[in-house]
Amino acid sequence: GKKLEPKKPYNLVIVESPAKAKTIEKFLGNGYKVAASNGHLIDLPKSKIGVDIENNFEPQYIVIRGRTPLLNDLKKQANAAQTIYLATDPDREGEAISWHANAIDGGKDVRRIEFNEITKSAVTGAIKHPRQIDLNRVNAQQARRVLDRLVGYKLSPLLWQKVRRGLSAGRVQSVTVRLLVDREND
Repeated sequence: GKKLEPKKPYNLVIVESPAKAKTIEKFLGNGYKVAASNGHLIDLPKSKIGVDIENNFEPQYIVIRGRTPLLNDLKKQANAAQTIYLATDPDREGEAISWHANAIDGGKDVRRIEFNEITKSAVTGAIKHPRQIDLNRVNAQQARRVLDRLVGYKLSPLLWQKVRRGLSAGRVQSVTVRLLVDREND
């Protein structure tokens, strides 16, 4: 019979973009697999507010519809990996995506890395200098999402009624509407 070779151990790098994944995998070479999350995997539900107002405004996250197969594939790859590097974008959204992706770690060594350009030196430098997930950025993103949801779900139906169907308003537009109303009242 044919002797099966054991799978070589590898490190898994999770990025947001599939295009970036291919490039980064070339930079890192053997011993690394790079997978893409394609943005958020987990978010607030679309069909309801998704924020528990009675329980300290706790967000009620769900796996985004259609993303379960990708999430399961990432979990499978994470289970087979030695170390998981979360290399999502260096902004609040990227930090939140890494925080959610951290749940797939399977008890592995998980490290957050960050780079601002897709070059070999930036990527390999980031691997050498991992950090923890920045919970301040995660909390900032969550606060923004919760505010968008609370304000948007209350204000948008009013806009549909008074202005035009399909308009949406969030934390930024609500201030603008207030300024317009104040100006009109003046």
